[in-house]
Amino acid sequence: MRAAYPYWLGNRPIEANRDLAVADKYSGTVVTQVALADAQVLDAAIEEAVRAREPLRRMPADARQAVLHHCARRLAERAEELAAVLCAEAGKPLRDARAEVGRSIDTFRCAAEEATRIRGEVLPLDVTPRGRGYGGMWKRVPVGACAFITPFNLPLNLVAHKVAPAIAIGCPFVLKPASLTPVSALLLGEVLAETELPHGAFSILPCRPVDAERLASDDRLALLSFTGSPEVGWALKARAGRKKVVLELGGNAAVILDETWPDLDDAVARIVTGAFAQSGQSCISVQRIFVHEAVYDTVRARLEAAVRGLAVGDPRAEQTVVGPLIAESEAIRLEQWIASAVARGGRLICGGGRRGAVLEPALLEHVPPEEPLVCREAFGPVAVLFPFSDFAAALAAVNDSPYGLQAGVFTRDLYRMYRAWDTLEVGGVLIGEVPTWRADHMPYGGVKASGCGREGVRFAIEEMSEIRLLAVRRPGGEP
Repeated sequence: MRAAYPYWLGNRPIEANRDLAVADKYSGTVVTQVALADAQVLDAAIEEAVRAREPLRRMPADARQAVLHHCARRLAERAEELAAVLCAEAGKPLRDARAEVGRSIDTFRCAAEEATRIRGEVLPLDVTPRGRGYGGMWKRVPVGACAFITPFNLPLNLVAHKVAPAIAIGCPFVLKPASLTPVSALLLGEVLAETELPHGAFSILPCRPVDAERLASDDRLALLSFTGSPEVGWALKARAGRKKVVLELGGNAAVILDETWPDLDDAVARIVTGAFAQSGQSCISVQRIFVHEAVYDTVRARLEAAVRGLAVGDPRAEQTVVGPLIAESEAIRLEQWIASAVARGGRLICGGGRRGAVLEPALLEHVPPEEPLVCREAFGPVAVLFPFSDFAAALAAVNDSPYGLQAGVFTRDLYRMYRAWDTLEVGGVLIGEVPTWRADHMPYGGVKASGCGREGVRFAIEEMSEIRLLAVRRPGGEP
């Protein structure tokens, strides 16, 4: 990392100050300083984005596609640099950091493809007598200037999931990256500045939460897209006025493993990855595991062996799977949740020890459903096991949650697959896979407390656009 990084205001780097210190999440040492924007700078950025609305809207689709291809190419060229930054600022194990960079490249590539196929439809209007003599068609147009607020856990790819669709459809934006992990977003600003985007098309501004509230309340912005905690997200939505709002919020994702799944080793391997990759810091990390009683003891033993074998510690080590949480306070919180679960009758199968911000991956069973480890979002390397005998009861248990982001079901029963798809109150059901899996072009988002709207490049473009109809009364047509 360099000693300091500027913020980006209207496509320009501004070395205004060095007020935001960024720490290495494993060592706790400050590794760089970042310029911090204030309310006045945010106001200027919004004004720049509003002025860029027409130039960006008029930018030809192939030119916007070229910008996105450039971003994908430059991210690939700077992949190791970006992975090292993610490893330091987010404490992300190196293997996960490299995977995130790769997904970010994929996201920009998908957006480049979508930039040239944003289409509408010819709409027949003579389907009733009133429409005789009329013709119609509609197209999608960009909503205008957008506000983006992104979290710390995937500080590059979750930025890409907002920025790339915005460029594809032609929306200027103001982005506030997470204050704990701003550097990767600022490096993306360097890549965007190399392109032919019109002046003011992007601003990337680390700032204080009290200043960032302006991004929700300012009526000059047409859309707010927020990824983060439910508490903050719903509060911002309440301040958003008439703008469109997309919220990607929390979860306590569940997986069901029934007795029909033929390869238990395969299921265990996927569940361990889903629960403990990225140190469990994902809103779709496996937190609740429902296993049919016929295979429960076998699965529990294999899960325990696999979890005990995970490498824990320095995220820079190639073999590390579980690194530090984003802050020691988060590790302490989970340590307390584990203690509470055990005090209420839960059994700690393995793990749970803490060293600073590093929490050993933990597996529990017999935890009461009202305990935080079950009913709230853990957002760390902890998972809880439950036996079941009836598939319908397992589906009901998954739904017994304020959240509804994604769920995984390991079954070979076709009817159970469709029953899960019809019954589970989530944004996505994955069969033969954990809920933690995501392809970057698929529709992604939740219901209930997990949010509203959808991401995934094509679907984010739909959120960042609106339909404009053209109806024509033909000469001699009926009124």
